[in-house]
Amino acid sequence: MSKVKVAFLAILVVIVGQAPLLAQSTSVWKSLSEVTYKISEDEYGELYVPVFSENITKLEGKVVEADGYIIPFEGMFKPEHIILSSLPLAECFFCGSGGPETVMEVAMASPIKYTSNRVRVRGTLTLNSKDPEKLMYILTNGSLVN
Repeated sequence: MSKVKVAFLAILVVIVGQAPLLAQSTSVWKSLSEVTYKISEDEYGELYVPVFSENITKLEGKVVEADGYIIPFEGMFKPEHIILSSLPLAECFFCGSGGPETVMEVAMASPIKYTSNRVRVRGTLTLNSKDPEKLMYILTNGSLVN
């Protein structure tokens, strides 16, 4: 077998080996949209508790990538703890047309600078159905992907 064929096969093996990660990183918002809700109550009244699909639960604890827009947190930007929206600011969950499945908290491993441009982050996905004070999707150990 020629060196060119061997090199081509080696590159092909690397690409095929990365296919699950590439598919996961490009479709994470689509997978996360498969959430439904059940109505529950606490001492403050009625609340919607997320019920995660099998596709979503398979992602928990895994490193995923998500692209989107940084939403100012509590009216200000916190460089080590951001909210990422799959939708632009004018359409995000907090501002109108999106649902809670379109946003996630990201705890950054190191602070980042605010930008209004679309960004891509990578981190470990945690699912939250217990704490109504937090978003249902949380990335820990987040980093900016160039």
